[in-house]
Amino acid sequence: MTTSTSEPVTYAYAVARAHPDLPQSLTGLTGVAGAPVHLIAEGGKEHGDADIVLVVSPVPAADFREEGLRRHLEDLDWLEAVARAHHAIVEEVAALAPALPLRLATVYLDDSSARDMLRSAVRLFAERLDHLADQVEWGVKIYVEATAPPTPAAPESPSADISPGRAYLSARRRQRGDREAVHRAAQEAAERVGNVARAYATDRAAHRPQQGALAGDAGENVFNDAFLVPRGRGEAFRTEVARVGQGLAGIRVEVTGPWAPYSFAMPVNDTDAPGGTDGGDDSVRGVGP
Repeated sequence: MTTSTSEPVTYAYAVARAHPDLPQSLTGLTGVAGAPVHLIAEGGKEHGDADIVLVVSPVPAADFREEGLRRHLEDLDWLEAVARAHHAIVEEVAALAPALPLRLATVYLDDSSARDMLRSAVRLFAERLDHLADQVEWGVKIYVEATAPPTPAAPESPSADISPGRAYLSARRRQRGDREAVHRAAQEAAERVGNVARAYATDRAAHRPQQGALAGDAGENVFNDAFLVPRGRGEAFRTEVARVGQGLAGIRVEVTGPWAPYSFAMPVNDTDAPGGTDGGDDSVRGVGP
């Protein structure tokens, strides 16, 4: 790779069906790094898929080439700013036309390289857009609420025949039992979510529960899946999932959406999908959020 770090590279947000209002809707919008967003159209009429466009903007090569990106991945504030800008553009596009969100930080050497990628995969993109037409993504997280840490001190009024040590061990056993009960409740909630999904969703993507800074102070995240739901059934899905925690103490169920189909843009385990972790021969790199 010989691109100078002083020259911009091309950041790709999403592939979408062309829409007559899309160019105007993007006019004046800025994306990652505050740069204006524009469209790359694949004039592949020979493929019969000339209505596929790629939404892109220039970004500094120094920040998005491999070395700079690796350094920034440790900076949560930088990542959050990129993710927010990426998401805002994807949502703007998806509000007008069927869209396939690309992975965060999918970058190509220049617009010409991005166009080559679009041309090479235009049929795959067209098929995927058809598959996801009029469907949206909903996210479901289940949290085990934070519990109080074990109390090292003896009870205030210990029984005369119970030593402080035995009282402490007894308290620890109660806490362990409470924690096991809450995790059983979380498992019950997850099974209920699965039942709702079988009634409403057409696809499901299992994500790793969030930990550390990503989980915040919301408690322990033990379930973090995404569901593809027909747009017309979304509110019913949300309502049903929001109820699955009823009667289950110590857990919290969070439903978010509707989103553009981030988790379903490409088939699971499709290692040939453009815009993936390797981003193709002409890409600088692309990494998941």
